[in-house]
Amino acid sequence: MSEVIEALHIYDEHNRPILSHIYTGRPLSAQQLLPLYLAEPQPRPSLIYLPNTSPPTLVFSYVHSNLLFALTASTEIEPLLALEFLHRIIDVLEEFVGSPLLAHKVESSYDVVAQLLNEMCDAGAVGTTEPNALRDLVEVEGLIGKLLGGISIPGKAGFSSASSSSNMPGISSSGNASTPSVPWRRANVRHTSNELYVDIVETLCVTFAPSGRPLAAFANGTIAFTSKISGVPDILLSLSTPSGKQNINGVMELPVFHPCVRLARWREKPGELSFVPPDGRFVLAGYEVDLLPFQNDRFGTTSASNLKLPVQLEVKTGLGSTGSDFEVRLLITKVSGQGNSSISGSSSRGGGGGFGGGLGQQAGTSSTPTLEDLVVTVPLPTGIRNLSEIRASRGDTTYNPGEKQLEWSIPAKEAVSGGASLRCTIAGPLTEDDDFESNGFRIDGRYDYDDGTYQSTPVESEKVSEKPDGQSDARKVEQNKILMPSSTSVSFAIKGWLASGIKVESLKVDTRKSRGLGEGVKPYKGVKYLTISRSGIEVRC
Repeated sequence: MSEVIEALHIYDEHNRPILSHIYTGRPLSAQQLLPLYLAEPQPRPSLIYLPNTSPPTLVFSYVHSNLLFALTASTEIEPLLALEFLHRIIDVLEEFVGSPLLAHKVESSYDVVAQLLNEMCDAGAVGTTEPNALRDLVEVEGLIGKLLGGISIPGKAGFSSASSSSNMPGISSSGNASTPSVPWRRANVRHTSNELYVDIVETLCVTFAPSGRPLAAFANGTIAFTSKISGVPDILLSLSTPSGKQNINGVMELPVFHPCVRLARWREKPGELSFVPPDGRFVLAGYEVDLLPFQNDRFGTTSASNLKLPVQLEVKTGLGSTGSDFEVRLLITKVSGQGNSSISGSSSRGGGGGFGGGLGQQAGTSSTPTLEDLVVTVPLPTGIRNLSEIRASRGDTTYNPGEKQLEWSIPAKEAVSGGASLRCTIAGPLTEDDDFESNGFRIDGRYDYDDGTYQSTPVESEKVSEKPDGQSDARKVEQNKILMPSSTSVSFAIKGWLASGIKVESLKVDTRKSRGLGEGVKPYKGVKYLTISRSGIEVRC
């Protein structure tokens, strides 16, 4: 299979082509491709086949920061290769041009972007895509270089290469001495302060049935690593779980790793990540955790309390004599942190908040987790006219009838352990049974104050109930059933705690395998844990 990428087109938010890079062949131009792409109905897939072009063309697209990136190929190509290449292009452009990636940044830095695209793909074949390696291959002028213009000065500042006259800026006159020993790390890395940081971030996705039984519970984790250390360090990162290091494979499902990770070491000793890191911040690994336990190949009888989440929701609908009230009960529980790691000079680098904190302990660390940004969102049916009454025991509520959703926000200082409740009364659409005349208005356009007797004689209601009160209330209860919310979700962020229980056991630098580290250098090490739920915990009513 000849996997060839023919062209890359980038369009701005107004669908104006700002960059076209041709790798090989005679592909569709940016002006020819755009109407064919826009003709596809939304939501447009990432892969579109255009059979009526000559030759038939495959279009791989991705929208990022309101910019449309489109790759074209007229031969059969692996879709994951093309889509991953698109993501690598975006990551590299953000690294060199700056984030957020805006149209004017791409246009003003075309000289750098053109070099990057040439190095990343040559004649349609994918080449170097690691930002660290590209820094040794691409000339990037700094402020001094732009001021000096085209003056040929040996060792001109702002260039990442040794000689400005060389066509291969990553190679010096000494041959391969300055070329990187690994493709993802720059050569001759130097730092005045040596630091290593590990950030583990997990996002929750939990769904509960109306009975409170969890239907699905997953945590998607990302291990971000920051390396600011000189030379070529060889690092060993050890992970463990509450049940021990030997159970790491049973907790971390579907793991993915950066190319720098030695997979043989992971297979031999699960939980140990041995690698030579790129310079700077990068994603070391990703994984998924199923939070629901299995019993005899079937789901066990798990409840919300067994998941040990920091917040629990309970929703009751159809309350009151007419069934027009609903109540959301929120229980905030104290969770235990990840514990201390055996890392010399480690720091959680957390802070803020007041969730479960103690005297003499820093909030937001693995010892004292901090709950922040607690927001309960209640989507409302379109038939609701208004919420006539909103009563919250803590925090503030925000309701906009046009958005058809109610937000209940609890600040960090009030997000302490305990219960909280929110009760609301709905007002449904107006019907023929609504009593206008009780408010002084009449359907024929006349008003009670026109009679001149509204101050001297009381107005007696002429409306006679056609049904007993019990039947009327039962009818309203049935009508209000369809106006009750069908689900409720909660968002939060908690520092110093992970739902999976994974923690960093140790972080070591192998001085025997490392090169250029320096004598007696002991890098500073830091670890941070963070769990995020962006409406990720949903309770169905």
